[in-house]
Amino acid sequence: MKKRTLQRGLSGFWWLTLVFLYLPLAVVVFFSFNAANSAARFTGFSLRWYERLLGNEQIISAFWNSLVLAIVSSVIALAIGCLIGYGMYRHRHRKLGWLIVLIYLPIVLPDIVFGISEMAFFVSVHRHTGLLQPGLLTMIISHVTFQIPFVALIVYSRLVGLDPTLFEAAKDLYATPVKRAWHFLLPTIKPALISAFFLSFTLSIDDFVISFFTSGPESATLPIYIWGAIKKGVTPEINAIAALMIGAVALAAMLSLLFNRQGQR
Repeated sequence: MKKRTLQRGLSGFWWLTLVFLYLPLAVVVFFSFNAANSAARFTGFSLRWYERLLGNEQIISAFWNSLVLAIVSSVIALAIGCLIGYGMYRHRHRKLGWLIVLIYLPIVLPDIVFGISEMAFFVSVHRHTGLLQPGLLTMIISHVTFQIPFVALIVYSRLVGLDPTLFEAAKDLYATPVKRAWHFLLPTIKPALISAFFLSFTLSIDDFVISFFTSGPESATLPIYIWGAIKKGVTPEINAIAALMIGAVALAAMLSLLFNRQGQR
């Protein structure tokens, strides 16, 4: 009897947690279809706010900036983070405490501190050399710097779970380093690479603080646009933008799960 009561209590707590996490998102999506001009009351379903998004050049520009920023930074972070993760695996028996600190520092560091430090660095470089003017390039660099640790740790955890004798077996079969990397290593860590890419993509799409401090006047992303527009009040148009971002992140998560399942099969 006590066991059944405990199970019911844990089940109820689980559902309450889901409601607490996803009810605000559901409310935002629901009011994005509001026919009224105000988000304070719901008068009926309408797609008028999504139609207005398609005709708003600022939102379209912010959307493309967000997409380019997320894709480019994720690809670069995937390449660099994969090499770092493999290097951590190859030298895992050495004392690399300083490297672990450097890897975890961008993860645990508050975003506002990271963003201010990046902004100060880019401003200093631009003042002395004329390079790295705040814009999409500086945003890509800053996003890559906080995405790399996630990629490196995911790749490293995947490699640690492999049987070390597999690498020796590949050498015994006279596979060259290039063949070992192409026919053994990359297919083996493919699920980790896919997960790392989509994680980096979602981190970039959702980021506001670091993007805010490193962006230029022509490189505003959707989170930055929402921040500027929400000062006038929450409107159904803002809800529509938020709903599209929720859908983009959910789609990335589902694609990552789908690719991982196909890789396991």
